Amino acid sequence: MIHLAKEDIRHTLGKFIVTGMGVGMLLGIVLIMMGVYRGMISDAEVLLDDLNVDLWIVQEDTLGPFAEASRVHEDLKYTIRSIEGIAKSEAVTFQSIQLDKDAEKIRIFLVGYDVFGSIIPINKERLIAGRSLEKDHYEIVVTDKTGFKLDDKIKIGRHLYTVVGITQGTVSSGGDPLVYVSLKDAQQIQFSYSNKRIQSDRARGVVTKETPMVNAVIAMVKPGYSLDDVAANIRKWEHKSVYTREEETLVLTRNVIEKASKQIGLFTVILVAVSTIIIALIIYTMTLEKMKEISIMKLIGLPNSMIIKMIVEETLLLGVLAFIFGNIFAHLIYGKFPKHVLLNFSDAWGLFGIVIIASILASFIGVKKVINADPTAAIGG
Repeated sequence: MIHLAKEDIRHTLGKFIVTGMGVGMLLGIVLIMMGVYRGMISDAEVLLDDLNVDLWIVQEDTLGPFAEASRVHEDLKYTIRSIEGIAKSEAVTFQSIQLDKDAEKIRIFLVGYDVFGSIIPINKERLIAGRSLEKDHYEIVVTDKTGFKLDDKIKIGRHLYTVVGITQGTVSSGGDPLVYVSLKDAQQIQFSYSNKRIQSDRARGVVTKETPMVNAVIAMVKPGYSLDDVAANIRKWEHKSVYTREEETLVLTRNVIEKASKQIGLFTVILVAVSTIIIALIIYTMTLEKMKEISIMKLIGLPNSMIIKMIVEETLLLGVLAFIFGNIFAHLIYGKFPKHVLLNFSDAWGLFGIVIIASILASFIGVKKVINADPTAAIGG
């Protein structure tokens, strides 16, 4: 028996492939958008994974340093250490700043920590060159995305910092490169006034006194103690907001990147709908082009089921072809995006299922046209 779909595609092979490529580019963008969302989730957890602490202690009635402003006194870390169940605690600062490089501005997320403390945020597995911080002042560890090299000098605020280490894959929840300095340097960068501001304040009779502040205190809980019980104890006696690792992750995913993820999700749904409509229009157009042939087939006695099978098979083949081209297109361009794009097999297979369903739905338009085709239209052309 002649395979109708195979023969029809063979006669219009070039047009079929080009059409599949066009729809495939749309599906490739869908994969990229899904990858951007996955990348945002992955980026949000980089710093949390590297720190790997149990509790985040921040300013009362705030969501913490990643979602909103938080300031606590540095010496709070000593108070936290004295609480039953706490193994160790340290103070940290976080801030977004701009660095100058080759007459350009680079937006980075600066992390300040105690170089001689018990909790170090720099993951040694991510360190690809140089070393971690070893001095209290004027050393900096950057990520490879910044473009800086070892021993480069970077001016931040009033001072020059020497690059002593380079990491890879370290980004903030917003996708900005992570940069590390000592806690003392970070406090000076974040909380100190400029020389002109100090002069102006003195002229006004205002004496500026710098108070050691940080954005959060992080802590590890001793084995055998309940995280929730220790956190509740800190909230009660220290009057601070306390979040566990899981709660801080939720803050990042729900409060920081929630709107962006919803926007990406909506855009993805729209692209899938557009792809379905395009496939439907293509199949409808292809069906119209061969209505005379379909009428002839019906006139010589071919059942509707065989013709309908041809339409459905062509639609499915077009969807599969578009999916293959979409995957190729997505893997070719995803590295060009400034945001981290994480392509997952599970997302690809999920999209494949959607494409198959969408192709079947799209074929209904062509099927309806076949059923309504008049065999007598083949006579007299």
